[in-house]
Amino acid sequence: MKKYLVLLLISLMVVSCSKIKIEGNVKGGSPLERIEFIEASGVATLPLVNIGVDDKGNFKGEFKAPKNGMYAMTYAGKMNFIYLKKGQTLNISGDAATFPEVYKIEGDAKKNNDFITATQKYLESYSSKLNMQMLQKKEPEFLADIKKIHSDLEKNLDENADKLGADSEVVKLKKDELTTNILTFLVQYQSAHGQVAGDPSFKVSKNFTDYEKTLTENNDRMVENLPVYRNYLLNKVGQNFQAFAEKQTDKNNASMSAIFARFLATDKELSQKTKDYLLAFVIAKFDLNPYTSDVEKVKKVSDEYIKDSEVKKDLNSAINAVFGLKKGEEAPKVSLVKLDGKSGNLEVNGKPTLVMSYASWNPYIGQSTIPVLKEVVNFYKAKVNFAFVNLDDTKEQFTKTANAMLKGIPGTNYYAEGGLQSEYAKKFFIYGFKIPGFFLIDKDGKVASQTFYNLGDAKFVEEMNKISGLQAPTVNPQVQLQNDLLQQNPNADSAKTK
Repeated sequence: MKKYLVLLLISLMVVSCSKIKIEGNVKGGSPLERIEFIEASGVATLPLVNIGVDDKGNFKGEFKAPKNGMYAMTYAGKMNFIYLKKGQTLNISGDAATFPEVYKIEGDAKKNNDFITATQKYLESYSSKLNMQMLQKKEPEFLADIKKIHSDLEKNLDENADKLGADSEVVKLKKDELTTNILTFLVQYQSAHGQVAGDPSFKVSKNFTDYEKTLTENNDRMVENLPVYRNYLLNKVGQNFQAFAEKQTDKNNASMSAIFARFLATDKELSQKTKDYLLAFVIAKFDLNPYTSDVEKVKKVSDEYIKDSEVKKDLNSAINAVFGLKKGEEAPKVSLVKLDGKSGNLEVNGKPTLVMSYASWNPYIGQSTIPVLKEVVNFYKAKVNFAFVNLDDTKEQFTKTANAMLKGIPGTNYYAEGGLQSEYAKKFFIYGFKIPGFFLIDKDGKVASQTFYNLGDAKFVEEMNKISGLQAPTVNPQVQLQNDLLQQNPNADSAKTK
């Protein structure tokens, strides 16, 4: 028994140590703005936490870190990057006018991020040397210059690491990032030198390709940690892939990722891990669109070609986030709190239900969504139930918002305790970027539609008509155009009759 207790304590310590705790202040911050942390090196790049800012600019939260590495920090439509490690506790502060582009950091993450800031300034001062004039140089001179630049920059990284006490992991990451930038410039030289030097027959020598190979010795590590390196590899294989794609008999019907998966299968040099990350990168970039992509085809490509379990897991998270629950599957049972304080699940009551996910911190809802929602509810209420699920940070804010924003609109008001960290948000794949969002559950409690973000979307109206048996009125575009013209020039009609 004692042995099992020790193992349990160890497992609990592992779970707790993977969490990152954050608190801080944004001077002049607004409760309508949120702070998000997103893993910057993963396949999915989905928000890990969405933190509210109070009326004094204070914020506090925590999230489970997938790994040590770079994370994107967003606020008020702006973004910056920060290096974080599992188990860290940190304090971040800044001014609303410049945050998170400019911020001060204290705590466990200070040394590593001071290192990143210092090296970034030096890198930016050196970047002007990678210019068009270098692309004109003869290959031996170009290689000598690029090797000197690489060496100088690596030396600066080591000096800053010693001075600021940065961890070896973050130093290695920055060196890999530097190497990727050098490799990207090599690709530019290879493709552009012939044109800028007036030598259309130019091809790089073996010295050039040998040097390039030395920079890709850590290929698997760089493709795992750096999306910019994945982008470099895509550019590198771009011409060969284009030629391959042109030969495919189904090129006009197959998805980009399906053809790219076949192309990678023919490559004998890239490792399976690199292929997995590249394919997931292409799927995320080109085929994760709920309006134009077939989710079953996307999943089929992932299941058939991607072997790495972590890559597949990350990609599935992205697929679920974008497409939501599969149409026809049972809607998950989740515990919600009603406006009267009683607990309950989403009630179907033998009628289809339109579910709205919302929160008070999205001003778009009150300004644009509610007026249209009232019209939708009034038209379909005889045949469709309506459920409004609030994802605010506190029950008090839910009560205030529901009474102010949805008062008088037929439907049931629910609160998902925990907001975006709630059971409801996790099981229905709700993120901040999906608010406000709308989806249908049929009379049998099964998911009946994708998630919609615009109540005026023609596909949304089509799904509402289908599930309710009603036919919403449509406007003849020509009549609407004539009405608009008359409103702009009220004398036009009387002038025409004279």
